[in-house]
Amino acid sequence: MIIKANSVSLAPSAAFQANVRCPGCGQIGTFEVLHGYSSDFGVDNSIRIGQRRCPNLSCRTVLFVVWQNTQILRSYPPLRIDFDKTNIPQPIVSALEQAITCHATECFIAAAIMVRKTLEALCRDRGAQGKDLKERIRDLGTKIVLPKELLDGLDDLRLLGNEAAHIESREYDQVGKEEVEIGIEFTKEVLKATYQYSALLNRLRGLKKTP
Repeated sequence: MIIKANSVSLAPSAAFQANVRCPGCGQIGTFEVLHGYSSDFGVDNSIRIGQRRCPNLSCRTVLFVVWQNTQILRSYPPLRIDFDKTNIPQPIVSALEQAITCHATECFIAAAIMVRKTLEALCRDRGAQGKDLKERIRDLGTKIVLPKELLDGLDDLRLLGNEAAHIESREYDQVGKEEVEIGIEFTKEVLKATYQYSALLNRLRGLKKTP
């Protein structure tokens, strides 16, 4: 999106409250106006630009926001999909965080490739064997307990990564924002079921009274 240089005054009634997940601390909050609403300015009477600050006192990340009406068009640092890393091995965390970073910066093909790399890291961590990722995903089903829907979806994630990496592939019509968002969200559910449910169960059982 190109922002034209000529600006117009912003009426007080057009003040925008950015209620978003902070790209710094990951918390959702209503970002504070920085330097007052007088520092906001408009472009072509419809698009507005301004600075907002995270309300979390331990964060205070400054967000540069471009919006129209109540919809955020652009922001910097870019808004990110949230990701709970608890109990997940670092190589897997690193791969999925790179996918999320690529998605936030609209590098969707790179994001899809990193989703595939996340699957590779998961298979390696669980000792899944096979000559290629398709076989390793099949073997992974014998090493971890997942709902059938999640197991079936792993191969769809593999195909999404194939589509991004190989120009001759035609498994998906395109690799864009929606495909990558679904891929990341699905991967998060797989990792949650693999690494986090058991820890949550152990915590629950730890609350039981001993005889």
